[in-house]
Amino acid sequence: MGMAVEDEHGAGPSTSAPQEFDDDSGSDFAPEAAAEDPAEDDAEDMPLDDVEEEHEGDAPARKRKRSAASTRENSVLDYGSASAVSRAKKTPAKATPRRSVAMIPGLAMSTSKQAAGLPSLHHRHRSIGVYKKEGKIERLVKEPSLFRAEETVLTNAWFANEVVSIRVNKSWGYNVGPGPLWELVEDRGWFKEAGTVSGTTERELRPRVHEQISLKPYELLTQEEATLYLPTDTGTTEDGALRPPPPVACFFGPYGKQVRRGLKMFDALKTSEFFPNGKAHVFNAGAPVWGLDWCPIHPDDRAYHRYTQYLAVAPFPSKSHSPMVGSRVLRPSPACIQIWSLTHSGPKDNQMDVDSESFGNTGQMRCEIVLCIDSGPAFELKWCPLPSNDPVHGQGAENGPRKLGIIGGTFGDGSLTFYTVPDPNTIPGTAERTSNEPLLVKLSEPLLRIELQETSCWCFDWANSEVVAVGCTNGTIAVYNVGKAFSQGANQPLLPTHHFTAHQSAIRSLSWVRAPVVSASGEITYDDPTVIASGGYDGVECITDIRDMRGNVINRTRDVVTAMEFSTYTGSAVTIDHENMIKAYSVSPSTLGRGHTVLEPNGPIWSLSASDYHPQLAIGVTDGSVLTTNTMRTTRRGGLVPFLEHKIYQLDYSRSVGEYRMLENFLPQETQNRPAASRQNKSVPVGTGAWPPEVGVHRVVWNDGNGLARTPLLASATASGLCRVDWLLGRWVREQLPYTGIEGMRGETAGTFDEDDESD
Repeated sequence: MGMAVEDEHGAGPSTSAPQEFDDDSGSDFAPEAAAEDPAEDDAEDMPLDDVEEEHEGDAPARKRKRSAASTRENSVLDYGSASAVSRAKKTPAKATPRRSVAMIPGLAMSTSKQAAGLPSLHHRHRSIGVYKKEGKIERLVKEPSLFRAEETVLTNAWFANEVVSIRVNKSWGYNVGPGPLWELVEDRGWFKEAGTVSGTTERELRPRVHEQISLKPYELLTQEEATLYLPTDTGTTEDGALRPPPPVACFFGPYGKQVRRGLKMFDALKTSEFFPNGKAHVFNAGAPVWGLDWCPIHPDDRAYHRYTQYLAVAPFPSKSHSPMVGSRVLRPSPACIQIWSLTHSGPKDNQMDVDSESFGNTGQMRCEIVLCIDSGPAFELKWCPLPSNDPVHGQGAENGPRKLGIIGGTFGDGSLTFYTVPDPNTIPGTAERTSNEPLLVKLSEPLLRIELQETSCWCFDWANSEVVAVGCTNGTIAVYNVGKAFSQGANQPLLPTHHFTAHQSAIRSLSWVRAPVVSASGEITYDDPTVIASGGYDGVECITDIRDMRGNVINRTRDVVTAMEFSTYTGSAVTIDHENMIKAYSVSPSTLGRGHTVLEPNGPIWSLSASDYHPQLAIGVTDGSVLTTNTMRTTRRGGLVPFLEHKIYQLDYSRSVGEYRMLENFLPQETQNRPAASRQNKSVPVGTGAWPPEVGVHRVVWNDGNGLARTPLLASATASGLCRVDWLLGRWVREQLPYTGIEGMRGETAGTFDEDDESD
């Protein structure tokens, strides 16, 4: 469907030349090839800021004459088409019949067989966030250390005023590194539990929740008792006993000088063994992993945990396990959830060592707990987004077991189940274990189990600490308020607050648009979010407001929509499109539905991850690679900062010998626009399209909820069972900070700078 969409200033697409409408196109906003006429190119490449200024004060908004038979309200998307001044005297194109199509309740959108001009090849519209916080916010004072308390200071938030907003967003575009710029990271997430938009510190923005929920009973198992729950080999012994999975043989190190290492289940290694500056960790979960997420810890308790980071990993029962969409397993179905820790490698009883040496300490990975469950393997795993760990009242285990947090997931039995996870520091026998001997814990009962008749829960997402949305295999979305249900128990019936059909087949991924609800009078309320972005096996990507419970299609593609993420920094739903493209579709009212290509990997995408703290997007690809890119890069190609993609590592597999190799230290590459290159007869390297399933990167996730200093942590999980944790930081282009430093970017110092006059 073609859409002529403009922003709040009346600025429209870069070119007004009509384009042929393609009914089979996955998106109407893919960049078009550059025009052949050089003079026309100059007009198309006019800065967006200039167009906005010309029409903001002078050009009146043109109103489309509505048919007398129509009873729809005027659409906020149906503005007059704006064009550059250099085209004002050109003869307008012949008008074509138009029709009004309902896209969102109360709004109408006009379409025709000819769409209005699309953005030029070298033009991207500036991202506009949905949640615009004013006032103050925390920022880092110096480069963060993984196992040391961050030093912060209050500064102007990203929307404190127009000058700060422009400078901060433009400064993010100068990042040419794989991770976030520590000078600019800030928490742009919104949760109603904060109670106000004037909060400044992390304790105010992300308060502790579910303090009244106590840890459920559990029991410790022996190795023999837990064998049924752990990942196993595809075969059995002669007497029918289960065998542990074989070690994963993988080559590590620089290309041409790699060393073969065999990793058994629960083994881990550091890449610093092979690279002088290596800061990554690789560990073996024992089987393909679909569920992966970081556990948020309240800032008051991080020092007690020695700033240890906890990662939940959910492997399949074996390498040969293949889930079927919509099929359920009968309970009890043994499976496990592994709780890994990234902890300081120094002695636990030497706090001075932690403070003095933690700056360069990369830590060590260790499997702390294996949670034995009967719900079947997890398809998706997510902690409560706000800290739900019990407060620390003492320095030892004499206070009794405490919960580390509340974790939820969709499991093989078709349910959405929540568990309370015990804190490993409060379980007896923790200190006597070796690094590859985790505690084996059998959870007696879940905190809450949700099941729907005639369908299975396939994916879900938290809106906040109380509301969740679950996507089902029959194309429906169910919304539950689990806050009160947690205290009532798992056996109490729980009805959804909303239940509606959004897709014609199973829903593969969904994400809440975490933004405050605005009343009709324009005031911000503290209600739960109401907008959900979802993608399914029908190739449809839609945005749904649960107050209307009717999906609004933003794109159609000829593939399964495997990932859907909401980016708070760009205010867009990031998802996939045909030909392995990743696109961001704006959900901001001023640019609703407008999309642009972010990246084009060499293979289909398995997973996407966007952070509340920075605009770096992480991508897990079926060809075994993990990529990152800056979603707030400059709005124009050919400028000072190129459009870069960073390959963190790539996993290869040899079918003949059954061995892997992990390659890393790749140089950044400039992103390719494959459709435009093909139209210009340019050759663009592409992948073979035939990758072994063992190398697919099933899940990537940034570390949100553990403070500004831990945001560079990126975890990824593969089909081989190998998982990896990377420490990624950004880098300023030419090693120069714009606006003379972070103080100038944040408006902490008065004055004007040369960058204020530069256009994107």
